[in-house]
Amino acid sequence: MSAVLPYRGLGRRKTAVARVRLTPGTGVIMINGRPLDSYVPTERLRRDLQNPLRLTETLGRYDVQATVDGGGISGQVGALILGIARALVKAEPSAHPVLRRHGLLTRDDRMVERKKYGLHKARRGCQFSKR
Repeated sequence: MSAVLPYRGLGRRKTAVARVRLTPGTGVIMINGRPLDSYVPTERLRRDLQNPLRLTETLGRYDVQATVDGGGISGQVGALILGIARALVKAEPSAHPVLRRHGLLTRDDRMVERKKYGLHKARRGCQFSKR
C-alpha cells in the first residue's frame, strides 16, 4: 500500500479554521498564498507555529501550504498549529507520542461567551447607582 500525498490536517481555534497540506519538500511555509514572515507579524507566533515541525525534527523536510479564515492572528496561528500537528501524525505516525506529550494534538475548545440581553457584555451588568 502506498502513502497518500499530500497529507492533510484540519485545525480550529476560537473562530479560526485552518486547512493544512503537508508535502515532502524543503520546509517552505505558505499561508493563504503568502510566506510565513509576511503573514505572521510577531516572532513568538512564528516560533510557536514551527513548534510541531521542530519537536518532530521535520522542519526542513516538509512544505506547508495552508488556508486560514476567521478569527484574529492568534486564533489563526493556534488553528494552524493543530492542523500541522494532525497532518504530521498522518505523515509520520511515530511523531504522535511527542506531539501528544507537548499538547499539540488537543483542540482548545475555549470560545468567546455570548452577550446576554440586559447586560453590557457577557457578564458585565449596569453600574450600580445608589440614587
